[in-house]
Amino acid sequence: MAEAEPTIRYTQRAGKPVIEVAGTWTVFSLRDIHRKAQAALKAAGAARAGSLIDASKVERLDTAGALEILKLGGDRGAEVAAANPSQADLFKVVQANMTPAPPARREEWVVQWLGEVGRTAVHFYEQVVNLLSFFGEILVTFVEALARPKRFRPNAVVQQMYEVWIRALVIVGVLCFLIGVVIAYQGVQQLKQFGAETFTVEAVGIGMFRELGVLLTAIIVAGRSGSAFTAQIGTMQVNQEVDAMRTIGLNPIEWLVLPRISALVICLPLLTFWGDMAGLLGGAVACTFYLDFTFVQFFARLRDTVGAWHFYTGMIKAPVFGAVIATIGCFEGLQVRGSAESVGQLTTKSVVEAIFCVIVLDAIFSIIFLLAGV
Repeated sequence: MAEAEPTIRYTQRAGKPVIEVAGTWTVFSLRDIHRKAQAALKAAGAARAGSLIDASKVERLDTAGALEILKLGGDRGAEVAAANPSQADLFKVVQANMTPAPPARREEWVVQWLGEVGRTAVHFYEQVVNLLSFFGEILVTFVEALARPKRFRPNAVVQQMYEVWIRALVIVGVLCFLIGVVIAYQGVQQLKQFGAETFTVEAVGIGMFRELGVLLTAIIVAGRSGSAFTAQIGTMQVNQEVDAMRTIGLNPIEWLVLPRISALVICLPLLTFWGDMAGLLGGAVACTFYLDFTFVQFFARLRDTVGAWHFYTGMIKAPVFGAVIATIGCFEGLQVRGSAESVGQLTTKSVVEAIFCVIVLDAIFSIIFLLAGV
């Protein structure tokens, strides 16, 4: 048997406006009820505030229906005549809980800005603590692996070395070559004003060896390999492969993280050396055009004026940068939860964090080398 549609009629009884409701008033039958109420009110031309609501002909009722009936009486409420005591009790419960919503708080922009700064500071602190905890877990796993060398997986390390080293040679070489050209060009243009354009050789050599070679290479690797680590491990997280590894007794740190960190610690110094050589070659090519230097003259002056420690300072930074980039990439990959969208978000986050940490560490190294007189 079909349920009766809810009906609304505005009328007068003894000079008082009355709202008569009937039919089924449940959550499943209230579709278009507001339109029906407006049509009934317009047809009657009556005011609804302070009205008596006659609900004696309501067949079925729930809290949603009771709320809609009470709303017909306006903001000041109305007296309701129910069909039976159970409906009357339901109207009383709903009416007792019809409280107006609190006004929305309007915060000043300074309060909002301070709140955002505070949340960012707390998030930054938590991220640093989690990263340090993850780094400690890696150290413990590495020491345990040293005690039992058979736990090392050289095949996985070699495979990762191919990905982060061999396949990155072209992009690192091209970009460092162009940076060398830019440094030489700018050096010639600026030093020519003082008749010291031959010092461009020192500018190219020291700039590439100490800072630009290792820094540019680390940034390229962070964007290329660090993001790949996050995406690979994050996809495994989404597919529950990491959970399966834990279930069968395999340590994800040992099987997924250590090979990637080992590969990047080994390969970043090699890539840095390759980038240094490409940058020097770019500087030499530019000097042959702007200074009429030959390649032999360029590299002879470089050998005589640029000390070996300039090269060593850059190479000392490389394995540290590699360890930081790989650690952040793997850490963010293990933080992926739920969906592919999380993989993309944390991949972007890992690149930003890795580049930020590399630049901060480079500044720290520069201060240390300055204090050491290197």
